[in-house]
Amino acid sequence: MPDFLDRFAQTNSKGEKEFSTVRSGLIVALLSIGTLMGALIAAPVADRIGRKYSISGWTWVIAIGFIIQISSDRDWVQIMMGRWVAGLGVGALSLLVPMFQGETAPPWIRGAMVCCYQLFITMGIFLAACFNYGTVTHHPNSSACWRIVIGVGWVFTLVLGIGILFLPDTPRFDYRNGKVDRARETLCKVYGATPNHWAIHTQMEEIESKLRAESHIKQSPLQEFVNMWKAPRMAYRIFIGMSLQMFQQLTGANYFFYYGTTIFRSVSINSYKTQIILNTINFLVTFIGLYIVEHYGRRKSLIAGSTWMFICFLIFASVGHFSLDRNDPTKTQGAGIAMIVFACLFILGFATTWGPMIWTIMAEIFPSRYRAKGMALSTASNWLWNFLLAFFTPFITKDIDFRYGYVFAGCNVLGGLLVYFFVIEGQGRTLEEIDTMYLERVSPMKSSKWVPPPPEEMSRIRKQAGTDLETAAPAASSDDETLARPSGVTDGGMGHHKEEHAGTTHRE
Repeated sequence: MPDFLDRFAQTNSKGEKEFSTVRSGLIVALLSIGTLMGALIAAPVADRIGRKYSISGWTWVIAIGFIIQISSDRDWVQIMMGRWVAGLGVGALSLLVPMFQGETAPPWIRGAMVCCYQLFITMGIFLAACFNYGTVTHHPNSSACWRIVIGVGWVFTLVLGIGILFLPDTPRFDYRNGKVDRARETLCKVYGATPNHWAIHTQMEEIESKLRAESHIKQSPLQEFVNMWKAPRMAYRIFIGMSLQMFQQLTGANYFFYYGTTIFRSVSINSYKTQIILNTINFLVTFIGLYIVEHYGRRKSLIAGSTWMFICFLIFASVGHFSLDRNDPTKTQGAGIAMIVFACLFILGFATTWGPMIWTIMAEIFPSRYRAKGMALSTASNWLWNFLLAFFTPFITKDIDFRYGYVFAGCNVLGGLLVYFFVIEGQGRTLEEIDTMYLERVSPMKSSKWVPPPPEEMSRIRKQAGTDLETAAPAASSDDETLARPSGVTDGGMGHHKEEHAGTTHRE
């Protein structure tokens, strides 16, 4: 954007305006630093004041960050700090919104809800690209070209911050704070059932049982955090969660989204149109991911996605390094077009696999008691690597140009190996079954064929794990996920549920 460049960039030796590598890296990366901090802070705050009010409060933090940026005249540091403030709220919401969805949605649609979180992220990125193109086309030499884009984000933020106040808080939080009737009323609305329906009765019993177990645990937040690492297979699961979030960043998707305008300026193709193309693909094909995650499973999909992205980055980097004339790209238009095509194919692979499915796995692998903390650490890992890539990418591309793609190609191979050797298949499994698989140390390679033992045996396994935890760190709860529930209600994987009624079992 010419006006943004004129106001905040530096003047080079030729008298031209340009962002230095350090300045551009800091402006882009400070958002990620804020998101990392916000993700870590959000969990304890939400436990204290509730999910609903936390979401509303953090949206106002984002709004303040936007105001700081919009009000900047020529101070690039103000832009940078405004992005950091906004990042605090973005990081918090990246944890709180999926948590709100997961604690409110019926078990059999929980997976679809979590994937829709990623879907609407892609929609937001697409809309941002459209607004960028529109403002730079109609207001190229005015501050409106960038202030309008930031201001539109401010409007959407306030819609969420105010709109969430008209919704009830999660049933679990209301029950914990003595608002039993409100918790039951919320469940009735969500389930579309009457208060005396067996599903409502079962869910209320589950919440009561879990909270009764938690009420015997009197520990400081620090003690709780330390004991989490001693819980059975929790360190292993945290390793998986943080590693998956790391490799989601190292797939290289943000290489295109953050620096797409810079990359495709090199191939003499309108950079803003290119961003619209990439983000349109990113948004639309995410719908396919909602189907794939439940029909082909997590493991197969992620491994296939890693392979696909490896091939795309290998070709993209090779064409960019060996065929593209970076001094005069117009001489090698064919190479530029090929790079655009494989960038689009890469986005196709990412948006259908590693984009939405990592968030699905995050909601599955942690037991109820440690879910908020485990997801917070995993999300923080995502934002940490987001920052590192955003900050160092300008330095790296300056030295090795498109060969940087080989680094991401290698990371995609490593990500696929991580999934193959460590990630358990959760397709069609209840959260209880997934937890039991981790406790029984089921081989990930054989997890899709694992047959769950009878409920009594799973209960014994989980209670034994609780006894071990009490010995190592006196904090075990009784049967974390497996609680008395009459026929029909389970923590049904991601999008699957069981109905057991009148002696009949049916799995969708």
